[in-house]
Amino acid sequence: MRLLGGLLIYVTTLYCSPARRTGNGRGKEGSGLYPELGVLGIQEGKSPALVREVGRLSALLPSYEIVREELAERGVSLNIKEVHGIGQHAGQSALAYRRRELELYRAGKMPAGAGQGKRLGAMIDGGRTKLRKTTRQQKGQGKAKTQKRRYKTEWREPKLLIVFEMDEQGRMKKGTKPIIDGSFQGPDEIMEVLALRLHQMGASQAEVVAFRADGAPWIWDRLEWVTKRLGLSKKQVSLGLDWCHAVHHISLALEPLLADAERKRVFKKQRKWLKQGHWQKVVNELYKLLVLAELSDESAVLTEISYLERHGEQGHMDYARFLRRKLPVGSGAIESAVRRVVNLRMKGNSIFWAEENAEAMLVLRGLVLSRRWRDAFAQMTKSLASDRRLDWEWKSPDMVAALKAGIAIMPPMLQPQSCEAFNGAAA
Repeated sequence: MRLLGGLLIYVTTLYCSPARRTGNGRGKEGSGLYPELGVLGIQEGKSPALVREVGRLSALLPSYEIVREELAERGVSLNIKEVHGIGQHAGQSALAYRRRELELYRAGKMPAGAGQGKRLGAMIDGGRTKLRKTTRQQKGQGKAKTQKRRYKTEWREPKLLIVFEMDEQGRMKKGTKPIIDGSFQGPDEIMEVLALRLHQMGASQAEVVAFRADGAPWIWDRLEWVTKRLGLSKKQVSLGLDWCHAVHHISLALEPLLADAERKRVFKKQRKWLKQGHWQKVVNELYKLLVLAELSDESAVLTEISYLERHGEQGHMDYARFLRRKLPVGSGAIESAVRRVVNLRMKGNSIFWAEENAEAMLVLRGLVLSRRWRDAFAQMTKSLASDRRLDWEWKSPDMVAALKAGIAIMPPMLQPQSCEAFNGAAA
């Protein structure tokens, strides 16, 4: 076992394997349990304090090498492979715990949070990260290597969310911790995670839940499912298109229609109309300008106008009402989260991730940056220590009774006949 100070100790203890074997070896790692180590929260031969600290540093710092150097400064000497392995273990533990939460939520066993009187904000967006996939395995090592490993890379969009409690001005309430989470598994997965997180915040009892996002269709096509899953009424839900994105589409529509000075004047006027909630006036004037411009190709402008018209008709651009209700008009919180969670750690030159490692780091970094890692890790340790197969095949009734009584068990050849004999053997 590796402890927080870097000390490595060796322990002999009982291992409980699953009752039914397949005949194909031990099977998937982790299917069994070390009961005594599980009580202490020790998983994969690492103490909880070590995993918690290395996991936190792995999420905060830009590389595992810098994590190793930081630990060395603190007197914890680990090689880069150990740091990498422990960091990945922390991330995979966080990911496994979230899967367990989702299973409980699907089964209706996840208790709802206390949301009476709360004003909640929920924002969704996507980032960019490069994932790599091995196309040819390496053969041999060092001088004996006969074939190099090959892989291909592709850009993938991690979906990210942030859920937080708002104050009376529509800002994040001081003294509260947001929930930041994400996934590479597609829009359906992240929307289910969003429903889970809002459920844990007590959304069904909240005064209002304000959803804010850009115009990505994968978001708006699924928000109705989220509200129904949570059992929210129409009075509780506020759906809004991010203000900056709406204004940007006005600018794109005006670009081919007017010259520089005139475009700037009209843009300021239409932006003012939009903030007052008069989206229809904006759309009508854009149509008039399009007719007067007599463009040879109107498709680009029509695309922008239809974008504004569609969101306006669905009530996503009622910014005057949002301001009256002291609700956010933009989605700056998620834009900031994408930069802090994804861009500053998972995106950069020559940075490629295996998909399972990227997913784990995304979840881990979200927990650390939202200041939820310590509390979440305590729950993970407790859950992972007990969330194993329980259909053990005990062959000794005395062993069952001893374990239930909390008595440590040793193999017969190691069991001392008396305290004096044990002390002598230890000496």
